Amino acid sequence: MQPMGRGRLLKAAAALAVACLAMASSVTGASGRAASGDWPTWSKDAQGSRYNPMEKQITPENVGGLKVKWAFGFPRQSGPPHSQPAVIGDTIYFGGPNGLFYARDAKTGAAKWQFDLSTVGTGMAQVRDGASVADGRVYFGDTRGYIYSLEQATGKLAWAERIETHVSATVTSSPHVYRGRVYVGVSSGENLMGKDHPCCTFRGHLDALDAKTGKLAWRYYTVPEPKQDGTWPNGVPRYGPSGAGVWSSPVIDPETNTVYVGTGQNYSGSGGDFDSVLALDAETGKARWTRKMTDVDTWRRECSSPTPEDQKYCPNLPDGTALDFDLGATANVFTAGGKRLIGIGQKAGVFHVLEADTGKIVWQRQLSTPRPGGGLSGIQWGTSFDGQRLYVATYQANPGTLFALDPANGHVIWTTPNPADGCTTGGASQYPSQCRLGHPTAVTTTPGLVWVGSMDGKVRAYSATDGKVLWAHDTIADVQTVNAGVGRGGSISGGGGVVVSDGMAYVLTGDMFTPYPNDKGYVLLALGQ
Repeated sequence: MQPMGRGRLLKAAAALAVACLAMASSVTGASGRAASGDWPTWSKDAQGSRYNPMEKQITPENVGGLKVKWAFGFPRQSGPPHSQPAVIGDTIYFGGPNGLFYARDAKTGAAKWQFDLSTVGTGMAQVRDGASVADGRVYFGDTRGYIYSLEQATGKLAWAERIETHVSATVTSSPHVYRGRVYVGVSSGENLMGKDHPCCTFRGHLDALDAKTGKLAWRYYTVPEPKQDGTWPNGVPRYGPSGAGVWSSPVIDPETNTVYVGTGQNYSGSGGDFDSVLALDAETGKARWTRKMTDVDTWRRECSSPTPEDQKYCPNLPDGTALDFDLGATANVFTAGGKRLIGIGQKAGVFHVLEADTGKIVWQRQLSTPRPGGGLSGIQWGTSFDGQRLYVATYQANPGTLFALDPANGHVIWTTPNPADGCTTGGASQYPSQCRLGHPTAVTTTPGLVWVGSMDGKVRAYSATDGKVLWAHDTIADVQTVNAGVGRGGSISGGGGVVVSDGMAYVLTGDMFTPYPNDKGYVLLALGQ
């Protein structure tokens, strides 16, 4: 056997490294756990933990040194952004409210590529979900009901499929890629279209698509097909049941190959899997169990109107069942007390923990006072599990509060209200009538730290041990961006949360429920040491 030359030896070593990398990727896909400090999908991993155990650079001891390293600006005219970024290696991926999707250098913000959504279909599109990056592709949805797959290296379109054509359909559910399929939910704003619209015919659904081609593998509808059941007071046809949209990202338990996701309220009528937790077979889409958390909940925009005329378009208003108590938060799958469990927050302010295999309630904890007709006091987008504790934040609960809970029994370990000076310090102090003390974002954890953004424009890192605030950054200030001159932050953006990867914390600013004056455009901030 001839000795191997240096060139051949290097090539063989490179081939071995690629093979090992592919093997590691395969193992990661099977377990649902990311093997590195990357943040490849909205929930960080298949089980929805929103916990990055590999983050070793930012610690409770040095978090106070975080500062802005770079900022990316969005056009002022396009409104607030809501696309939580994904971070893989040296690249960050995120979409904008201006119909563009970006890949940028994660450390510097330098441009790598961008994709224009207007090249697909017609009409204005926005990205309101977080991307998932897997197997060399980037997956995300838009406000027209499309799902996209782009080549990770170049941004070239691999495929785009419109999975919902209904009026006002939207994808805020961040896709989850698992074992060759893309799992994603669809919702709509049809219940906000006014009383002259024949409300309502939209049906929420969760889809499984082939990751390579985008073709539909299965679909689970959350309500039966709506039928006309009379007319509204103005003579416009009335349909029902409808709604039960899927706003959040699904999670998956690799141990049982089960997909879990929550649903929203009915838009009209009352029926189907509204305000429910769904446990579906990941292979077939068939229900293993469903659990309804609210007996009756039918809500449309007119339910919040103070005028008696509009209230006629919310027929269940007098009996107190116009609630809007979605399960719009992404779930956590975890083991505690020797049981496999699923935890999920609701806009009613309750955190529910169920047996993963049966849906039986194990414990429930009321963390805020429910506010009917909007549910904004409750648990909005997502929670975190760091292997020891659950971390849950409430939204506009006067004030919103961060909780650490025992996962086995729901006992409250510590609570930290949104700091009382949030509206009297920093940029928010200029707008006392607009500022609120609440958490529009999902919770994120890294070893020893809990990360939450506030409506007061500040992003904070709390001690996981006792809930003390260890660091805060006020985003309501002018900042030089890498792409569009000077930008300005605002309320921390809902629909996602802080992404922490490789010594950097990424924070998206701008939220529609706290519209601080901004004549410069909102920003994505990258913070590091």
